[in-house]
Amino acid sequence: MALERRVSAPPKLQPSGAASSQQPAFVGTGRNPGINVRARPAPAARLAMAGSRGRLSAVAQLTRRPTITVVIPCYNYGHYLPACVATVLGQPDVAADVVIVNDASTDGTPPLADALAAADPRVRVIHHVRNAGHISTYNEGLATAEGEYVVLLSADDLLTPGALGRATALMDAHPSVGMVYGHAVRFSGRPPDKPRTRVSAWMLWSGSDWLAERFTLGRNCILSPEVVMRTAIQREIGGYRPELPHSGDLEMWLRAACIADIGYVGGVDQAWYRAHDTNMHSAVFRTQELDSLAVDFRERLRAFELAADHAEARIPDTERLLTRARRALAVEALTLALRSCYWGVAESWPTDELRAVALEIYPDASRLAQWRALSIHERVGTGWQRRNPISVAHEVALRTRDASREWRWVQAGR
Repeated sequence: MALERRVSAPPKLQPSGAASSQQPAFVGTGRNPGINVRARPAPAARLAMAGSRGRLSAVAQLTRRPTITVVIPCYNYGHYLPACVATVLGQPDVAADVVIVNDASTDGTPPLADALAAADPRVRVIHHVRNAGHISTYNEGLATAEGEYVVLLSADDLLTPGALGRATALMDAHPSVGMVYGHAVRFSGRPPDKPRTRVSAWMLWSGSDWLAERFTLGRNCILSPEVVMRTAIQREIGGYRPELPHSGDLEMWLRAACIADIGYVGGVDQAWYRAHDTNMHSAVFRTQELDSLAVDFRERLRAFELAADHAEARIPDTERLLTRARRALAVEALTLALRSCYWGVAESWPTDELRAVALEIYPDASRLAQWRALSIHERVGTGWQRRNPISVAHEVALRTRDASREWRWVQAGR
């Protein structure tokens, strides 16, 4: 559930820990291919921000070529590497350099990475003699960033044309914003041919308001390749936490929001996120398997807990925010168990484990409406729910809610 207070005319954003900056009162002409804009925010952007404490901003063009370092960790993804690097080096509007960190790959990555570096002086390669794991590899690469801005881009993902220019334009215009993201398109096989490149609006949140939305929803709204961060902010918050191999990216974004404002480039596709069987979250974390569902909820809670500890000195009432996150995670776990009844797979679904993890995460879970509904469904049997009009209506309502959330995520990243 999103925050319910709607702000029709929110105050000007105040930088987190910095002086307020003058907001631009002009809009670009759209002649720059990397920053193709519209004069006014699209109606869809306004609707997608309803109920949020964020605000819409005018869109401005870059007036310079900012420097940006793209770190590409690579372990046995050599066959994806040339395409990934090409999408970085072909970015207009910015001066990009690439750092490939080969984590002791056993495929053809080493010579391929060296060949890419030999062909273009903007590419550097770090080779590991022994496999260090993804967290150490990420952090080593981020530590070498020399640009004003930094991106962590998996070797199997791709940037869309103009993505870096669109993101850095927002941060150039709003110095209080330390992290910008946009929509990342999931794909398998060949990437989509025609990404959206016309910016509909910039969405801006103070760091504390963006944090509040994330804790209230209990979900990560970022896939990863679509994020651009100020290198100074990355240095200040530090690297990925080794104790969070599964949800470290979520905790990283929350940590950034503790000290900086957050921006979203609306109306465009900023990255392509590849889904495949050897994707790390599928192969390592088994996120598609039933026995990992409870793990996902526990790992997300751990990310929120560590972020709350980090935010305690800067954000008021972090305990209340953490309670919101606990409740949201419990509701999601119980709703997932409920849906197994609607899907007709309750007998093979880990409903008992989902109920247990909901109670573990949120001690008052037994008082939730979803808990009571699940108990009723279990008492009457698993076949009845698929024919009962009330259950059918609830399933339709859930599908409608999910479609609304997906649309809002695409339009405004929330």
